[in-house]
Amino acid sequence: MPYPPPTALLCAAMAIDKIFLVGLMGAGKSTIGKQLAKVLHKDFVDSDREIEAHTGATIPLIFELEGEEGFRRRESEMIDKLTQQADTVLATGGGAVLKEENRKYLRERGFVVYLHATVEQLLERTRMDRNRPLLQTEDPRAKLEELTKQRDPLYREVADIVVDTGKASVREVVHQLVQKFEAL
Repeated sequence: MPYPPPTALLCAAMAIDKIFLVGLMGAGKSTIGKQLAKVLHKDFVDSDREIEAHTGATIPLIFELEGEEGFRRRESEMIDKLTQQADTVLATGGGAVLKEENRKYLRERGFVVYLHATVEQLLERTRMDRNRPLLQTEDPRAKLEELTKQRDPLYREVADIVVDTGKASVREVVHQLVQKFEAL
């Protein structure tokens, strides 16, 4: 079912030029971002997909050939470029906040939303996904716990708001975000 045209409720939310979504893999950045962009009549951009389009290689292949450090360098270049685009909803990669320069771009260039979910919820959402190099381990739960411990403070550092994506539907999260934007 398509979203209705903009109403007074959406006007304030639409006035926010750039919205950046951060959070761990499986938190819903791409799924929620696409729907949020539709509702707000903005372009949706996913930094990981843009890296793949630019390089012609998948994220797992980049990790395999260049290691995480090589991927993070490419990611920083892409985050710098994408955070300068007007009228967008940007889904960042889960590790985009690891570099200080990326956190600076996010904080200074747009409105940052941390999409949060529990380790259990993230594990359930990513359990069948083979395109997440960091989870290709014997103990994905332990890896998600480690990533949460490391990255949660960084997500919170850059976030203007934190939204729980655990039990709500995509539509409910999008509606909640629009209401929060209106209240700004």
